[in-house]
Amino acid sequence: MELGSYLDAFVATADERSFSAAARRLGLTPAAVSKSVARLEAKLGVRLFQRSTRSMALTTDGERLYGQVRVPWRDIGDALAELRQGAGQPAGMLKVSLAHAIGRQYIVPLVEQFARRHPAVVPDLHFDNRQVDLVAEGFDVAIGGGIELSEGVIARELARVRLVLAAAPSYLRDHPAPGQPDGLARHRGVVRRSLESGRVLPWILRNAAGEEVFAAVRPAAVMNDPEAMARAAASGMGIALLPLPHALPLLDSGELVRIMPAWHGGSRALSIYYSSRKQVPAKTRLFIDFIVDGFRRSGHAARFDAP
Repeated sequence: MELGSYLDAFVATADERSFSAAARRLGLTPAAVSKSVARLEAKLGVRLFQRSTRSMALTTDGERLYGQVRVPWRDIGDALAELRQGAGQPAGMLKVSLAHAIGRQYIVPLVEQFARRHPAVVPDLHFDNRQVDLVAEGFDVAIGGGIELSEGVIARELARVRLVLAAAPSYLRDHPAPGQPDGLARHRGVVRRSLESGRVLPWILRNAAGEEVFAAVRPAAVMNDPEAMARAAASGMGIALLPLPHALPLLDSGELVRIMPAWHGGSRALSIYYSSRKQVPAKTRLFIDFIVDGFRRSGHAARFDAP
């Protein structure tokens, strides 16, 4: 069991890059975690971390060990936790990657309901506007849009997310809304830069008749975060082409108004992603089913693709 506790300390420290954070996660003192890591290093005869007063990083040997043991050690911990709780019962840490606004606004309330139903599962939520590597970074689940499916990753769609045009009432008082896409050229726009490519994304609008047009707008600001874009549009900066999940709270409050509702920027999938391991842990399987069902029951899926 000594080796098990040493590996617990090593994996937690490598995850957190901090003895103090690892200690909080394991319910130990930083000194106890540091001592366990030092004893593992002594047993193996290698240095696993480069330490300084300000930072901690894995050595080459530490990176190799971490890459080899992280996932199987987590799986062993899950299996033991589930056995302690009863066969097939969910238990243990559940590491989830979430986009900022969608995670806070729509997923966290569902996570709270799940945690009440399954108190032995501890949700470990990471908010980030990037695509994570589920396997390499040790995530059980990721929730987001536009994630490329790599080998061994499965997606279940939660909703289609429509892009809509919106502006603040204060902006529209001084700049009346256009009736057709070609009228957008006379307006200021809050436009989006792709996190992946770094390029400004064009406005390609569609209508119910299947027509598709490129719309030009005079950029007032360029941003790489749709929540920030929605707030900028609500402040009167200009028209924005926004995903409905980010626009809805401001449309509901009246801070934004939809314009040209016959035209939209298409829709894309919002999905929950997980590894296609043969034995998906009970905590992961039940969480995925709960979120998919919760999205349907909440009405989010219908609102996110509203015409």
